[in-house]
Amino acid sequence: MTDSAVEKKVRRSAKPKIERAALKLFVHDGFDAATTREIASEAGVSEGALYRHYKGKDELAVSLFMTIHNRLGEMLREALASEGTIEQRINRAVEAYCKLADEDWLLFSFHLVSLNRYLPNDTKRDDDPVSILERIVAAMMASGDVPKGDPAVIVSMCLGVVMQTGLSKIYNRIDGPMSDRVDVLSNAVLAVLMQK
Repeated sequence: MTDSAVEKKVRRSAKPKIERAALKLFVHDGFDAATTREIASEAGVSEGALYRHYKGKDELAVSLFMTIHNRLGEMLREALASEGTIEQRINRAVEAYCKLADEDWLLFSFHLVSLNRYLPNDTKRDDDPVSILERIVAAMMASGDVPKGDPAVIVSMCLGVVMQTGLSKIYNRIDGPMSDRVDVLSNAVLAVLMQK
């Protein structure tokens, strides 16, 4: 390998380390408390290596947040747009949410604890998770699958069921994987959707 090929390989291998170190510090110490120097130290790389990938911790944090935020939107759209009863569709959506949480709990935790910081900048996109859910719930209401109501309020209530459970897990009030709770969460979301 040439020197430039070795350098590129080292830079590529540094990025995941930087991201994992940042997530750990952001979740455990808080975004404001974490510094680029601490992130680099936790990752075992130079601070310059961090700046080769990101302009700073703000860009790094937004990138991490949007990665999971956009993925969540895609997963929910797929789960709810598939054929099946309302119960099956809700179960698939909750299962997808829990599976994503269990797959990378640190990234998922960062997403949950950072919603208030980054979500105000990402509202009302056609493809953000909340807008996707509002459109799907509005379609369910229009087709008579669920009682009519305000889709924004109903979606907020449904999200509260799963998100508050995730926050309780972050704060060590609940143990075990989120996937262990798919049935109870699905039933609670369904109860919200079917209320009159």
